[in-house]
Amino acid sequence: MSSSTAFPGQSPLAETAPLSLRAREPHVPADRLVAEMVPPPRFDSVRFDTYVPDPNQPSQSEAVTVLAGFAAGLGGAHATGSGRRKWFGSKKPAAPAGPRGVYLDGGYGVGKTHLLASLWHATPAEPSLKAFGTFVELTNLVGALGFQQTVRTLSGHRLLCIDEFELDDPGDTVLVSSLLSRLVESGVALAATSNTLPGKLGEGRFAAADFLREIQGLSAHFRPLRIDGEDYRHRGLPEAPPPYSDEQVTRAAYATAGASLDDFPGLLDHLAKVHPSRYGALTDELGAV
Repeated sequence: MSSSTAFPGQSPLAETAPLSLRAREPHVPADRLVAEMVPPPRFDSVRFDTYVPDPNQPSQSEAVTVLAGFAAGLGGAHATGSGRRKWFGSKKPAAPAGPRGVYLDGGYGVGKTHLLASLWHATPAEPSLKAFGTFVELTNLVGALGFQQTVRTLSGHRLLCIDEFELDDPGDTVLVSSLLSRLVESGVALAATSNTLPGKLGEGRFAAADFLREIQGLSAHFRPLRIDGEDYRHRGLPEAPPPYSDEQVTRAAYATAGASLDDFPGLLDHLAKVHPSRYGALTDELGAV
């Protein structure tokens, strides 16, 4: 291996060996877990006006219009008093009129996550008053904080977005449905997408009926919003590049300052012992993995 070899954008080979994720056992405070419930970095710049509707699918343009209106409607005071808990007075705030949730219903690759993240960005509230996460991340939060603490932590939020609601895990579905019921009572608006049930993969069916049945008592709070269309990845995107070889990965790790290098089976063994809510903290201050 030549000591002068480096990949584009990388420095020459480092004199010290790369770090290892398996040597890390981070401890993450509760406030950080909630603060990190924001759209992933690749959705930082998405907005309703960056969504490109298929002109042959009018439901896509309609979804943008409805969601933009839904976001604008969340600009008023929180049902419990602008996000602050009312300590005096025993009268419970009246529930807002109309659905307090939207469910984005469509096949793969029609832009549901793009629209969900755009809704988060468009909602006129401080980032600390709106949360975005996958269904798995939400169940991980409950596992880390406990049910009651999660309710208390999220009940002051204006909006909770849940991507990839898991319809194939009855236990977790009941848990999250109970959580959402408590949050709706506190005035939190909800938005969700869901995965297709395993028995219906490849059938091209939409999952709205399955979603509304699984959340049972919450169905009245959701307006299903159907989004038709084909997978955007079929619109002539370039082919993915070939993967790196093991040697290239190793050379890249040695050539990149602050990189980690692990064998995959060993890393999987380590991850099995780390709570999923701490996975993000494993990469703190790393330049590459």
